[in-house]
Amino acid sequence: MLFMLIVKASKNSEAGNLPSTELMEAMTKYNEELVNAGVRVMAKGLHPSSNGMRISFPKPGEKPVVTEGPFTESNDLIAGFILIDVKSREEAIEWAIRMPDPQGHGEGEIELRQVF
Repeated sequence: MLFMLIVKASKNSEAGNLPSTELMEAMTKYNEELVNAGVRVMAKGLHPSSNGMRISFPKPGEKPVVTEGPFTESNDLIAGFILIDVKSREEAIEWAIRMPDPQGHGEGEIELRQVF
């Protein structure tokens, strides 16, 4: 079963601030554990929304609209993701709660979603 751990953005990540050395080390260890367990498929961080764009489809059949970032609703943005292949929903939850606070400063939030 594929699950995506979606790391939500924060004011720090949107400002382009790098995590502390301690958090980087903790995340490296966590990713090594995922790899050693054979469950990690992919993990990537994303640039802040100031480097992104949104494509919307406001009118059916008409040309899509491209909006350049940055986007101000940081709680709706994604800072990165980890894709894992596990045996059950419960195992996915176990891996998700083992992740260190991905933003530090008590700002971290992870959304866990199963992939079709």
